[in-house]
Amino acid sequence: MDQQRKHVSDTPSPAGELEAAPERDGMTCKDSMRYGSQQLDGHSPTAALDARVLLSHVLRKDEAWLIAHDSEIIEVDHSIRYAELLARRRRGEPVAHITGSREFWSLQLAVSPSVLIPRPETELLVELALRRIPADADWRIADLGTGSGAVALAIAIERPRCQVIATDRSHGALQLAKRNARELGIGNVAFVAGSWCLPLAALGFELIVSNPPYVADDDPHLREGDLVYEPPLALRAGPSGLDALAVIAAQAREILTAPGWLLVEHGFGQQSTVAKLLTEAGGRDILCHRDHAGLPRVTECRLCAADPKEA
Repeated sequence: MDQQRKHVSDTPSPAGELEAAPERDGMTCKDSMRYGSQQLDGHSPTAALDARVLLSHVLRKDEAWLIAHDSEIIEVDHSIRYAELLARRRRGEPVAHITGSREFWSLQLAVSPSVLIPRPETELLVELALRRIPADADWRIADLGTGSGAVALAIAIERPRCQVIATDRSHGALQLAKRNARELGIGNVAFVAGSWCLPLAALGFELIVSNPPYVADDDPHLREGDLVYEPPLALRAGPSGLDALAVIAAQAREILTAPGWLLVEHGFGQQSTVAKLLTEAGGRDILCHRDHAGLPRVTECRLCAADPKEA
């Protein structure tokens, strides 16, 4: 068996991009993480983190194990696989697509190129929603444009008496979200196909959350980094990046019961326009919240239910 094994440095990388790994019978976890970080330097703004995540994925061990066993020798087959994944990351492929998963709100979620990769800053949307939902509430909550189901599932697990109903236009996204709910064992969430509020017209909700697309069609960032690999449907929102937010603001009243809450994520520099859209829709108590980087990220407001006489 040993005669058939090859060292990483003896095996051509998928694109011939990686420098040879140190010549030795076996690399330790610490050596591998250092090597991976060096190979990703200049290709990723989070090179060290990416290297740890990829090594953890290859070894099927968590990052705490890697640190606690930094002198552990890694099997050569694992080193070869690790080098292959590093090469994919060097070419720009998102780590979440390489591993097929991303953690959000301490939930391990399956992701794919059919959905937006959950971002840490979107946890603010969940945090603010939970502030509005009493711990023992049995509310009905809508998540518009659910993608992987990240926001819906995070709220559902924190408020088990509530019923969360999530929508998305993408069949692939809905299938993935259902898979995540099933694998996490979260039963108080349902997923329906359709655009924003339209499939929910016959229902009433106390609170609505949404992380819609909010990037302008010609934004140069769409040609950079992970965004290149993510679905345009989950990113682009017209010339100003506000098309989806405008629709949500206009439709939300139609599915709210009594005065309810609407919380939406948006981009930097959009907060004033979002506040105007919500005001025009009848929103009150409008408040914009900043994320951990200090950027305007989520705006919330109270909305009265639509008057049937207006229909």
